[in-house]
Amino acid sequence: MTAWTGKIHKHETRLRLARLAWLHDSSIPIPGTRLSIGIDALIGLVPFIGDLAGVLASSYILAEAARLGVSRSVLMRMALNVALEGMVGIVPLAGDVFDAAWKANQRNVRLLEQWMRAPQGAERASLALVAGIALALSALVAVALLLMVLALRWLVNCC
Repeated sequence: MTAWTGKIHKHETRLRLARLAWLHDSSIPIPGTRLSIGIDALIGLVPFIGDLAGVLASSYILAEAARLGVSRSVLMRMALNVALEGMVGIVPLAGDVFDAAWKANQRNVRLLEQWMRAPQGAERASLALVAGIALALSALVAVALLLMVLALRWLVNCC
């Protein structure tokens, strides 16, 4: 594949993924509003199975991004978008509203486009976000462990 056909392939892939993201996240206008939902929101109405199907469909965009050579940090950020949508989506009704508002697929296509325009900037921003989340989770675990130790100490001294 020449550099020219590689660029055409990347452009076609980006357009296909943008169309897929629009279909899943924004293809159905809500009458009387400027809001829209996609088929993911409708599929998500089926408890658990619908949310699982939505996550699997969203994973296709990640797989295509990986084939295009997107860096690990950007892929991790994209995976976090999908995971968040899937985890919150499990909550009945509230999860469906979140799914309709979060639009993980369109977020991921925007990340892909940002990476295609300026790979270093997208990688740096994604790495900073992923590192921040990891740091916050580590702090949460440390606080939970500290509280557990304090509670155990209190139980031992109390009884």
